[in-house]
Amino acid sequence: MSWLWSTWVKAERLKDADVAIVAACLPFVNPKLYEEVAKDKVVLLACPEREHPALYGKIASIVRSSRPRSLTVVSIDGSPHCFLLHASVNEAEYILDEEVPRRHLVVVDGKELKEISPNAVRVARYLSLVQKLVEERPEVLEELGKHSLEYKNAVRRAAR
Repeated sequence: MSWLWSTWVKAERLKDADVAIVAACLPFVNPKLYEEVAKDKVVLLACPEREHPALYGKIASIVRSSRPRSLTVVSIDGSPHCFLLHASVNEAEYILDEEVPRRHLVVVDGKELKEISPNAVRVARYLSLVQKLVEERPEVLEELGKHSLEYKNAVRRAAR
C-alpha cells in the first residue's frame, strides 16, 4: 500500500492491476473490511483532507499511463471529504472520455460495505437534484436519522 498522491502514475505494479483507492482511515475504522477490499489489489490510500484535492487529474494520469484492469473506490459513507474520491474517479473517466472499469463502495456506519453506482455519485454532486429527491421521498430523512449525528442534532435543535 502507498499514498495515491505519492505514487508514480507509471509504477510497474499499477499496470494491468486491480487497484483499490481506499479512504486512508478505513484500516483504523474497520481493519477487517479493509483486508476484504484490499485482497488481491494494489492499494492506494487517499484522504482529501490530507492530500491535494485535485485527485481526478492524478487518477486520470494513472488510468492513461498504467492501464489498470480495474479501480475500486472505497470510502466512509457520509464523510464530506471522502465523497471526493468517488467524484474524482467519475471525473477521470470524463476527462479521458473512455470507460474506466470500476466499482464504488461505501462503508456504512463503519460496519458494512455497500456498492453505489457511478450515477449515484453524479447525482450527489447536484444538490438541486438531491433536494428534489428529499422533497419527493421525505422518508429518506428517517433513514438519514439512523446514520447521521449531524442530522440527529439538527432535529433535536429544531424540536426545542
